[in-house]
Amino acid sequence: MLTEKETLHRYVQQGREALLWKLDGLGERDVRWPMTRTGTNLLGIVKHVASVEIGYFGEVFDRPSGEPLPWFADGSPDNADMWATADESRQGIIDLYHRSWAHSDRTIDELPLDAPGFVPWWSPESRDVTLHRILVHMIAETARHAGHADIVRELIDGQAGVRADSSNLPDHDAAWWSDYVATLQRAAEDAAG
Repeated sequence: MLTEKETLHRYVQQGREALLWKLDGLGERDVRWPMTRTGTNLLGIVKHVASVEIGYFGEVFDRPSGEPLPWFADGSPDNADMWATADESRQGIIDLYHRSWAHSDRTIDELPLDAPGFVPWWSPESRDVTLHRILVHMIAETARHAGHADIVRELIDGQAGVRADSSNLPDHDAAWWSDYVATLQRAAEDAAG
């Protein structure tokens, strides 16, 4: 049976893997293309989560990673952590994410769940935290962004599901899904009156 820390760590790792899987099989344009009004794109999501993880498991516990994150520097454009420039390679961002995992995993492995931390960017009444709270926060953060990636990937090429080895979706053909969507559209129209 897993310990509480091992269980939390497992959920963080599952979210990480799900997020990276959404890049598989796509070209450079597709992983970078903004798919929403606010510019949500797959590679930007990975860059953002890698950066956030470095902050939460590094700076918060006074365990700096030494990883340069120039998109957070003073004078950087807003949302610079949410997209990849043309000179930032996909592999470079994936490698950054793997390095952030390694740094985070060392923090998780070496500190007890009740280890104190301090989040300077949170409101004053919430800044004092524990490793336990940050693990829960990063599970939520990673899952939220993996959900964004699920939708973005489906919009790009129709691929959906939770993992490569388990879609977690009913096994139906395209005609069934088309009928299903039509049923939902009729229900929405009927509800709108």
